[in-house]
Amino acid sequence: MHQNIAALYQIASKSSRKLIGLMIGTSFDGLDIALCAITGSGISTKVALLNFTTVPFDDHMKTQILSIFSKASVSLEQLTLLHPWIAIEHATMIKDCIAQWGLQSRDIDLIASHGQTIYHAPKSLHPNDAFGPATLQIGDGDHLSVHTGIITLSDFRQKHIAAGGEGAPLAVYGDYLLCTDLIENRLLLNIGGIANYTYLPANAQLDKVFSTDTGPGNTMMDAFMRTQYHKPYDEGGKVTLQGKVNSELLATMKQDSFFEVGLPKTIGPELFNIHFIETAKQKAGLLDISGPDVMATLNRLSAETIVEAIQQHVPHNDQYTIYTSGGGMHNPVLIQHLQQLLPQIKIESSDKIGIHPDAKEAILFAVLANEAVAGAPMYAGGNATKIPITMGKISFPN
Repeated sequence: MHQNIAALYQIASKSSRKLIGLMIGTSFDGLDIALCAITGSGISTKVALLNFTTVPFDDHMKTQILSIFSKASVSLEQLTLLHPWIAIEHATMIKDCIAQWGLQSRDIDLIASHGQTIYHAPKSLHPNDAFGPATLQIGDGDHLSVHTGIITLSDFRQKHIAAGGEGAPLAVYGDYLLCTDLIENRLLLNIGGIANYTYLPANAQLDKVFSTDTGPGNTMMDAFMRTQYHKPYDEGGKVTLQGKVNSELLATMKQDSFFEVGLPKTIGPELFNIHFIETAKQKAGLLDISGPDVMATLNRLSAETIVEAIQQHVPHNDQYTIYTSGGGMHNPVLIQHLQQLLPQIKIESSDKIGIHPDAKEAILFAVLANEAVAGAPMYAGGNATKIPITMGKISFPN
């Protein structure tokens, strides 16, 4: 038996494993690194978050990513060069964190790397009937494994598509395994660049769980802040609070056909971007609208489309609690809008149920890697895939 296969078998046979989960959001502020101790698998999975940090990206890395991010046409040479380069940069960040935590590479069983999403193309986004949905994440797993010396799982979304899904949202698996409650109906709302939720009826089986993207979370607000204010995001909602929601612009944005697509569905910044904003301003005859008013309207758009997607699926008489995670949960204006639109629903941080809200997605990919090595194939909620699956390609360090 090859030594790496033997090592993987030994890791899979352990009662508890140490995994590093990696996540980069569509705001690409930095690399989320979550060190997790995971015991068991499947419905018996237990996760302890041992350490968590976000390593910020410098301006050079942001510039490199932006040169190919979410664009229909890019330099093929640049894309090819960045695939290994990003992985090598991430490896350095991981090794620095491991050292800061007083550990060595041999103390870590597995790395679970989401990679940097470059383009996400669900079927609703492209008109070519000859092709199905597709997605692309870069940051090569082989380079990451070789440069850290740790077995790495990466490229999780391809199996989801191969099995009949659209590559997102994948949170449903970890949400189900970690957050299902015997008594309480729970809605796990992650407000990243794109907002998505998982609805977990009390004591539900996986085929009763439902997960979907809803539309924009932070992506257009962040893009507008970068373009107009040269800031990565609207800290504390300060710019938004200076503006007023423009009902005409809001209505124009909500006319996009994406919001008519049935649930579950998925989308990305390929639709919801600066071009989307400028096109809507032009259609509404509002080219001179102020920056704060645009921000206020984008904030309200995210809130309304989140709530409308929830109400499309969740029975109106269901009592449930919303547990939030992702960067959007730190936007007080957005949370205020959500609470106003759902006055009878309690909105809490996912921290209330033991899930660090900023580390949640990195933790969930660690859980996916754990299932790939030590668990069993599962259906996505609502049978989004045609067959049960595990996800993640395995890369060995030598």
